[in-house]
Amino acid sequence: MIGRAHILKLAVLAAVCAAAFLVYRSLGRYTFDEVADAAEAIPFIRLCGAMLFVAGSYLCLTGFDTLAVRYVKRPLAWRQTALASFCALSIGHNVGMAALSSGAVRYRFYSRWGLTGGEVAKVIGFCGITVALGLLSLAAIVLLLDLGPDTDLFGIDRETRVLAGLACLIVPAAYLLLCALRVPVRLRKWRLDPPPFGLALLQIGIGTLNFACVAAAIHQLMAVFGSITYFEVAGAYVTANVASLISHVPGGLGVLEATMLGILPGAKIIGALVAFRVLYFFVPLLIGLPTFLASEAYYRRRPTRFSKHSMG
Repeated sequence: MIGRAHILKLAVLAAVCAAAFLVYRSLGRYTFDEVADAAEAIPFIRLCGAMLFVAGSYLCLTGFDTLAVRYVKRPLAWRQTALASFCALSIGHNVGMAALSSGAVRYRFYSRWGLTGGEVAKVIGFCGITVALGLLSLAAIVLLLDLGPDTDLFGIDRETRVLAGLACLIVPAAYLLLCALRVPVRLRKWRLDPPPFGLALLQIGIGTLNFACVAAAIHQLMAVFGSITYFEVAGAYVTANVASLISHVPGGLGVLEATMLGILPGAKIIGALVAFRVLYFFVPLLIGLPTFLASEAYYRRRPTRFSKHSMG
């Protein structure tokens, strides 16, 4: 029988191969002229602004892992969680099925640093919960704060938007209540021990800030092609991201674009979406994939020395 370690190694290999293939296939959807025209239509200052927000998002994502290892009481240096997070998510964002793809990469790093399989599973689960809390919190902010008379992005009236916004707040509020009371949640054989209240607050804050940065990056690029508010882009992005998560399409390829094009008017924004995909998905992948492969080679050659220093 194939052992669990071999299955995880195969999962990592499959994630890396899929990521490399998707770079080729995804870029093949657009001609060089189309990508060049989209980039040329966006001022350099806007591209720089979008890239700063992309960097801000990935910085927030390292915070997901930093809080997660604190949650399992195995705190690591930020450089370690940042390395694991960036490599895992730069690959996982493009491959899809994050629990398997980015989860397998996380396991490769954290198991070397002394975490057990159960602790790595808790880290992955904690990060997944942070994603859900961040999406719901940003959706609530968009629905509750953007209540002007001309905001009809979702075709619903003011009262319905308020009710929807409050509904989005129920889960984060209930989560904080569970954390304050330290009430464990049981689901069959699974048991979720809530983190301390302060850690939960940081979890919601950094999760929301992450998605706010992503929406800001898209807004920087879309604002070039017409008058569009940040709240409109953020609302469309939250909807598109939920659709991408449900579809499990690698990197939300096509789903993200189709959903946002269906919500936001004007076909010209496809140029902005192409630029965003390059900046948020392809550029990090072209950095993260070689970094992961290099780290595999480095730690395989020097496992003893690494293990001594990593937990110190």
